[in-house]
Amino acid sequence: MDTLADRFESHRPHLRAVAYRMLGSPNEADDAVQEAWLRTSRADTTTVDNLGGWLTTVVARVCLDMLRSRKSRREDPLPATDRIDDGTRPDRELQLADSIGVAMLVVLEMLAPAERIAFVLHDMFDLPFDDIAPIVGRSPEAARQLASRARRRVHGASISDADRERQRIVVEAFLAASRDGDFEALLALLDPEVVLRADPNAVATAASRPGAPLLAPSLRGAQAVANTFNGRARGAQRALVDGLAGAAWAPGGVVKGVFAFTVENGKIIAVDVITEAEHLADLDVVL
Repeated sequence: MDTLADRFESHRPHLRAVAYRMLGSPNEADDAVQEAWLRTSRADTTTVDNLGGWLTTVVARVCLDMLRSRKSRREDPLPATDRIDDGTRPDRELQLADSIGVAMLVVLEMLAPAERIAFVLHDMFDLPFDDIAPIVGRSPEAARQLASRARRRVHGASISDADRERQRIVVEAFLAASRDGDFEALLALLDPEVVLRADPNAVATAASRPGAPLLAPSLRGAQAVANTFNGRARGAQRALVDGLAGAAWAPGGVVKGVFAFTVENGKIIAVDVITEAEHLADLDVVL
């Protein structure tokens, strides 16, 4: 019968891959996995149905603690040719390993600890936000916003000036079509599977303000999103959000809400509406 140590060892390559993507250092990744084992060995795992998932959350909490306690020390990232590969991961994870490289690690270093944890766990390892939320100490929706912001920053750091200009043109056209009530123009700018996400405060605020978009926590599809913005968003002004074209509601020059757009291939694939103070404080907004 396999012991807990044996079962842990079978998951070690995956746990090290998770830790490395969070920490950017092979030595720290090894330290994190060892600390995860120490915590596991002291825990009661008899009722754990999915040990792999449970261990992933343990190592994620360890990594979050390590990221938060970092001072000035930084270890060199693993060279792009020295990638972690245990030969057993699915194709998607192998592709991620191939693309991580030094450049991605440099970008990840720009993220706040909770952003980095949420982004890595969700975008690289498909962990649902319901599982990520308790790790970062936020609600599932707040964890989603953390990952969304991280994704925008990662994407923004990697796109060219020409791509930024194309995104600006798309976002400005969307805002104009919204104000003018040009439904067909809105549809033309939206990906068929576009997602609109709004934090709880944004939903409540929009419902109480005449002329504001009628928001829901999550909407999917071009028709639904176009209906939400058609003839509205008149109070929004152009803004840079984490270096990318977006919009803000800023009465008196004070940012009260942000519209962050994700654009791919000339179409808007996601709109995040952010109004909660703790999330706005994390954003770099230039009016």
